[in-house]
Amino acid sequence: MNTTHAIDATEKKSFYKELFSLAIPIGLQNLLVALIGATDALMLGRLTQDAVAAVSLANQIAFIMHLFSGAVVGGGGVLLAQYWGKGDRVMVKNLFCSLMKWALGISFVFFALAMFVPELLMRVYTPEPALIATGASYLRAVSVSYLFSGITQCYYLIMKLEGKASKSVMISVVTLITDVVLDLFLIYGIAGAPKLGANGSAYSTVFVELVALIWCIAESHRGESVHPDWAGFKWFSADVTRDLFKIALPMLGSSLAWGLGFSMHSFIMGHLGSDATAAASITSIAQELITCVCKGISAGAGIMVGKLLGQNLFDRAKVYGKRFCHISFWVGGIHMLILCILGPIVAEFFVLSETAKAYLIIMLIFSAFYVFAYSVNTVIVCGVFPAGGDARYDALSVFFASWCFSLPLALLGTFVFHWPVIVVYILMCADEIVKLPWIYPRYRKYLWLNNLTREGAQ
Repeated sequence: MNTTHAIDATEKKSFYKELFSLAIPIGLQNLLVALIGATDALMLGRLTQDAVAAVSLANQIAFIMHLFSGAVVGGGGVLLAQYWGKGDRVMVKNLFCSLMKWALGISFVFFALAMFVPELLMRVYTPEPALIATGASYLRAVSVSYLFSGITQCYYLIMKLEGKASKSVMISVVTLITDVVLDLFLIYGIAGAPKLGANGSAYSTVFVELVALIWCIAESHRGESVHPDWAGFKWFSADVTRDLFKIALPMLGSSLAWGLGFSMHSFIMGHLGSDATAAASITSIAQELITCVCKGISAGAGIMVGKLLGQNLFDRAKVYGKRFCHISFWVGGIHMLILCILGPIVAEFFVLSETAKAYLIIMLIFSAFYVFAYSVNTVIVCGVFPAGGDARYDALSVFFASWCFSLPLALLGTFVFHWPVIVVYILMCADEIVKLPWIYPRYRKYLWLNNLTREGAQ
């Protein structure tokens, strides 16, 4: 009995050691990425309310682009984790090169749209001429960064698999500091630099994305790290490509259903006025900052469970899945508490009208309930389930919760019944809470316990 307890204790220690080695760096990286957006918003918010609102709406284009590239990279990550656990390094390299090609193709489409038709994109989100003009100019300036960011995400994925997640954190730290410094000079025109306003934030984003990509490429050529080569770019397997899209397409469906729904939030708030848009934009940034930990744990869950499934260690994977369920509730509760405490303080850091500030405080308080549900959904549905190929559930749950419930009510409240802004906002963000009761019954079916690797796939 004592030996069994000792084995269990050792196994738990190994579990949490691996989780922390993944979740903490990935969570920190998510935090740093969110901080880049937060510092941009804070500096623009000290400039004018219209500037922060316009850039927030314009950044919905990059957000949608990342939904497409994130689904492909995320689907590839599931396969990469399982082949990595299996020890098939050639297949890992080939898949890595394939993901880079898809990511670059997606990025180019959005670069072209933002560069050549930015006014058309902005009119989707707002009818206000001032916001359209500022946002379109920002989009044209920031569009080049899209070509770099998708490929960088592929490199970050490989770093996590190789146990080098701390390297991606270091890159994010440097890019954050560089972005803040450049923003200070280019937004406000400090020390003789041109005062570019919102466009200054765009140019700093282009520069730091380029720095991150160059650093990732250099890092991949050190030691025994996986890096692309000509043979990898020429490689193609119809079977493995089908495996990839069997996972990536449901993830894309889920990402689009959730992301376009989230983008619809900006559309709805944009039609409720500048006060509502600014308050909702700042609330969204606060949510991004708070939920970085659960995103890190979700990514860690996908990698850890995926490696076990690639080795056919199904019983151990089941134990890991149960632990991640418990962890998700604890993390959700912590996120909820933090937002309740810090939420009202956030309002003091922005130059807002009294109406916008009142909206912001109430939105932040409601967001405490939102982030609890979001944390649980993210760890289990976006981490554990896809690790073994069960990616369809997320798409279905998002479709019904968002597109059949919260968004129709919010749209009716905005354009038909003209309900108060706060009522529309609460309805709009109720989707994560609606999804919560259905997760555990799905988990207990164990549809996520699958080995997705193939023999001789090279």
